[in-house]
Amino acid sequence: MKDPAILDALRMQLAPAIADAAAFDGWSKEAVAQAAAATGTDCALAAFAFRDGAMAMISAWIDHIDAQMATAVLAASLAGLPVRERIRRLVMARLDAATGREEALTRALAVMAMPQHLAASARLGWRSADAMWRLSGDTATDYNHYTKRAILAGIYAATLNVFARDTSEGKADTRAFLDRRIEGIIRFEKAKAQLLRKPDERFSVARLLGRLRYPAR
Repeated sequence: MKDPAILDALRMQLAPAIADAAAFDGWSKEAVAQAAAATGTDCALAAFAFRDGAMAMISAWIDHIDAQMATAVLAASLAGLPVRERIRRLVMARLDAATGREEALTRALAVMAMPQHLAASARLGWRSADAMWRLSGDTATDYNHYTKRAILAGIYAATLNVFARDTSEGKADTRAFLDRRIEGIIRFEKAKAQLLRKPDERFSVARLLGRLRYPAR
């Protein structure tokens, strides 16, 4: 069986079980075998589906989390909410989908941080950010399309690292960390908007001094 669509569906099906096994066996062939046994999947077929190794397993888990997020936070439920709340809900939905698998996440982050995986990891981070912005209703097509995703990818990556180590009640430390990061970005966006206003709308020291020297009559 080499149909790409069927293999993708199989990877999605096995991904949560592989994440469970990865807490003990790492993102390894052993984790794939454990997941195959747990789900009643042919072991050879599972091994073929993840023949590209750990990053293929992690990518499939991220696809699974994408799907969980889209199910947990319907686009219609975000309508009318401030942007910061939309993003907050979407990030938390992703973290909720990973709750209970923090050890697997820690191991995944270690794999993704390896020099040979940095480019692939950056693409996965971008993909996650893009999924969140699209679900939030973002339709930007100019440079904002790229800056929004780059900034959110950074926020999400930092929040994942906090989440993986967070032992506070209800992940309160993670929630507080995320809120601070989102608030910081909102302030940045407001400041950027001020700088990018039309020239005649921007604050000008020279214009102010001119008005002080030659006040309007």
